[in-house]
Amino acid sequence: MRRIAIISKPQKEELATLLPELVLWLRSRGFTPVLDPVSGNYALEKNTVPRAELPRESPELVIVLGGDGTLLAAARVFAKTSVPILSVNLGSLGFLTEVRLSELYSTLQGWCENCCAIDTRVLLHSELWREGQKLAEHEALNDVVVAKGAIARMVNFTIRLDGQLVAAFRADGVIVSTPTGSTAYSLAANGPIVVPNVDALVVTPVCPHLLTLRPLVVRGDTNLSVCVEGVPDQTYLTVDGQEAVPLRLGDELRCRRSEHHVRLVRMGSTGFFDVLRSKLKWGER
Repeated sequence: MRRIAIISKPQKEELATLLPELVLWLRSRGFTPVLDPVSGNYALEKNTVPRAELPRESPELVIVLGGDGTLLAAARVFAKTSVPILSVNLGSLGFLTEVRLSELYSTLQGWCENCCAIDTRVLLHSELWREGQKLAEHEALNDVVVAKGAIARMVNFTIRLDGQLVAAFRADGVIVSTPTGSTAYSLAANGPIVVPNVDALVVTPVCPHLLTLRPLVVRGDTNLSVCVEGVPDQTYLTVDGQEAVPLRLGDELRCRRSEHHVRLVRMGSTGFFDVLRSKLKWGER
C-alpha cells in the first residue's frame, strides 16, 4: 500500500475545495492519503492520524499545504526520516514553500514520474542542559533562539565553540541558525545570507550591548554552547519560532549540525538567488 501524508495549515478557506480534489487525485493513481486532523476536517475524512504519529505510517511523500511555518513544523515531525516533502505555498511569503498552488498537480505528476529534483537541507540539532542533565533535544530547519521575555532587560550570555570561550556579552537574545535559517530571523537581526549548501552554522546576537560584536559564521561540525548567565525565569528557548521552552539561570544550550536532513521536492530549476530576488527583493535598486 503506497501512502502519501498530507499536512495542512488551519483556517485556509481554499482547502475546503482543494483537499477533496487532492484526495481523489491520489486515490485514482493508487495512493492512500494519510491526513492529519486539519486536513481530514477539510477533506471530510474521519480517519486521520495525529501529526506527530504520521512517520509511523511510512509514507513515500509528505504534501504540505500552507506557508513556511507549516513546512517548518512538518520538517521537525519527519526530521529523523528520509521522506521527501512537497510544500505548496498558501502563505504570504513562501520563501521555502516554492511550489505555487497552480503547480501542485504538475509537480505531483513529476514526482510520480521521477522527474523532480530533491533539494537537501541540513538540520540543526540542539540540546538543553540544566545542572548536568539533558532536559530536551530538538531538530530545527531554520534556527533556535535564546531570548528575553516581555521584560525590558537584556540577558547575559556566554558563547563557546568546541569548549573555547568566544564572548561574554549582554543582548536581547542569540540566534543559532542553519544556512536555510540565515534568511529568516537571523537576517532580520543583520545576520549574513548563507547559501543553503554551505556547511556552516550562523551565530547572530540580537541587539547586543557592544558595538564591536557582530554575527559569526562557524564550521558546520562545530560544537556550539550558549549559556544563560542572567535574568532567570525571563528567558526562553524557541525552536523554528514555534516551540517555546522557559529557561533558568545557568541553563546551557548545546548546538551542532544534525545527522539528519530535510529533502524538499522541487519541480523547476529555480535557484536560491532567484528566490532571494523574487521573495525578498534582494539586490534591487
